[in-house]
Amino acid sequence: MSTSSSSSYSGSTWQERLEEACRDAQIMPPTFQIVSDRRGGRTAWSSQVTIQGQTLAARYWYDGKNLNNAKEDAAECALNWLSTSSNASHVRNWSTW
Repeated sequence: MSTSSSSSYSGSTWQERLEEACRDAQIMPPTFQIVSDRRGGRTAWSSQVTIQGQTLAARYWYDGKNLNNAKEDAAECALNWLSTSSNASHVRNWSTW
């Protein structure tokens, strides 16, 4: 049985999984921001998400018609960060006992 947090949440999208993880951790919900970068005659789009005061960027840039993919990418990164930081804080707290 897998204990990874990304598989323990029932939401169908990374954004839903992230929101569910925030509710479970009793922290503020994530806030997304769309960012753009002019590249020649075109614009590339990406996303950032802020959670617990930490802003995490999506790994990739997307065409404008795929903005939801940018938010999904950022949500996946944030969920991975949240599960890693939660596990690390439990280890730190346990070791200071």
